[in-house]
Amino acid sequence: MSENTRMEESPLEPKQPADPSVPSAEENSAASAAAGSAQSNSPVEQPATSERRGTPAPSLDVTIVVPVSSGTARLEKVMKALGSELDALGKTWELIAVFDGCRGPAWEVGKRLSEERPDQVSVIFFQQSFGASACLSSAFDHSRGKVILTSPEYVQIDPNEVGTLLRVIEEGADFATPWRYPRVDAFLNRVQSSAFNMVMRRIVKTSFHDLNCYFRAIRREVLMEMAIYGDMYRFLPVIAQRQGFKVQEVKVRHLQEWGGAGVFGIGVYMRRLLDIIGVVFLTHFTAKPLRFFGTIGAVFAGLGGSLTFVVFLQWLLMDSPLYSRPIFLVGVLFFVLGIQVIGFGLVGEIIIYTQARKLREYRVERVYDK
Repeated sequence: MSENTRMEESPLEPKQPADPSVPSAEENSAASAAAGSAQSNSPVEQPATSERRGTPAPSLDVTIVVPVSSGTARLEKVMKALGSELDALGKTWELIAVFDGCRGPAWEVGKRLSEERPDQVSVIFFQQSFGASACLSSAFDHSRGKVILTSPEYVQIDPNEVGTLLRVIEEGADFATPWRYPRVDAFLNRVQSSAFNMVMRRIVKTSFHDLNCYFRAIRREVLMEMAIYGDMYRFLPVIAQRQGFKVQEVKVRHLQEWGGAGVFGIGVYMRRLLDIIGVVFLTHFTAKPLRFFGTIGAVFAGLGGSLTFVVFLQWLLMDSPLYSRPIFLVGVLFFVLGIQVIGFGLVGEIIIYTQARKLREYRVERVYDK
């Protein structure tokens, strides 16, 4: 008990007179309260951290992330195949399974594994389907690994390739993306996949041959600096390379593929086309929207202006009715549409200009200083 704490008076001890030089307990309490108030009002410096809010600090070597979209997923086989390989490599690991709005037998297996290995297996359940990007983002918020290893919900790639991907990461790469070679799925599926990847290589100017394979090894820092949303999960290697990370493609052994052969519906091809347009915009025109919208607007405005000018010349030379000709109205419409699209680009440029201090298109890998 401290000296400033009031003591009970003992009947065996005489009461001593109070010393005016010693502060009383009430005075000490008031002084402590004043000091505490002053301390709470003063700014407190917080330690800097590079972790995203709510994300635990990395304490393991690898986090396996498995987005589950089917109730028949082979979750236990994936865990045993990849986990045994990581154990053989001497790596500490955990597995996070994210159920994308599905249940079924795989859900029961996931709950059992999390109960049997609570320190190594975690299960996240979405009430409805949000896509693979949301699964990866949610799993990253709960991950403890320095490297994130994403895997399909079945053993698609030879587990021995885990060591190959991690070796690439250890040699300095930030992102190891696979190339299934040779492919073992149906010929029609290979043709469609090859055509999609060829279009991406030509338009986006990348060298990746298999963006449809999700067996990837990603350094933690990559996901901390990337925004993952929508259908961008498929194009993570392209976006990571655009942001200055070192992305390396690795040939891996393809074991099996789910689903049969068939031509996708027209809706799938339309979504892929829109995805390609979105990736082109994100990789080339994010900080220069006027170039994107200006080019499209200039085409429409030029076409509309040309049609209108031709009709106007005919009116001058041949005295033909001007407003009665549909081609004149089409030209005016194209011209107005082109001006509007260019206006969208100007608005985007204004937004980029006002937010320029918060934007950063480059990534500094290392600084050499004196």
